[in-house]
Amino acid sequence: MKDWKHFDYDERDGVATVTFARPDRLNSLTFDVYADIRDLTESLRRRQDVRVLVIRGRGRGFCSGGDVDEIIGELLKMGTRDVYEFAVMTGACVRNLREIPQPVIAAVNGVAAGAGAVLAAASDIRVLAESASFRFLFTSVGLSAGDMGICWLLPRIIGLGRATAALMLGGKITSQEAMTWGLASKVVADDALDAAVGDYVDRLKELAPWGLAMTKEMINRGASSDYSSAIEIEAFTQALLMTADDFREFHAGFTGKRKPLFRGR
Repeated sequence: MKDWKHFDYDERDGVATVTFARPDRLNSLTFDVYADIRDLTESLRRRQDVRVLVIRGRGRGFCSGGDVDEIIGELLKMGTRDVYEFAVMTGACVRNLREIPQPVIAAVNGVAAGAGAVLAAASDIRVLAESASFRFLFTSVGLSAGDMGICWLLPRIIGLGRATAALMLGGKITSQEAMTWGLASKVVADDALDAAVGDYVDRLKELAPWGLAMTKEMINRGASSDYSSAIEIEAFTQALLMTADDFREFHAGFTGKRKPLFRGR
C-alpha cells in the first residue's frame, strides 16, 4: 500500500476510507488527486482484505470538481494529446470505482459538482446529508456533459429524461430531489451522516464479499447485455457461487443457529 499524499486515507477493520482534504478549495481535484484515485482503486482490485470503500469530503462539501487554477488553467496550456491522456486518466477513476469488487459508499455532504458529482454517482451507495446537492456543471464551462462516462451512467440511475435535463442544464439537484430521483440511497440530517454510512458499512461487511463482487459485476454487464445473455451469464455466475465455501458456510450457520462467517471463498 502506497502512502497516498493527495487525500487522507485510512484503512481499518476491512474498511478503506478516502477523504478529500482540501476544504479551503471545497475539495477540488488536482492532477495528483486524480492519479491517486486511479492508482488506489486499481490496487483495490487485488485486496480481498478490504471489504468496503468509503469516499467522503472534509469541511463544507464533498468535492467541487476540477480545480479552476490547477486543472482548468493548466489544460488550456496543453496540446490535444496531453489533454486526451488526462481525460483517459479521469475516466479510469470512474471505471475502477464501478469495476472493483468492493462496494463503494459515497458520503456526500454539501456540494458535489462536476467531476465530484460523477465520482459520487459512480459509487454503489450514495448517502446524502440534507445539505448535500449535485450539479453536473460541464456545459456551464463550455464542455460536453459527456465526461468520465456520466452520459452512460446517469440515465441508468435516474432515467433518460431527468438525466438529459440535469446534464444539459447543469442545475442544482437538492438532496430531496436526489432521493426522489434515485440518485440518493438515503438522506439524513447533517450530523447523522457518519452514523448512517457506518450502518451501511456494517451491513455490507456481514454479507458474502464474493457475492457482493459478483452482484456488482452482473449489474455492470447487465446494463449493456440483451436479456437472454444476462440470463445465461447469471446462471454461470450463480453456479460458481453455489459451489463456493461461503454458500456452504451460510447453510452451516443456518442449521447451526449461528451467524455465518463469510470469507470470500
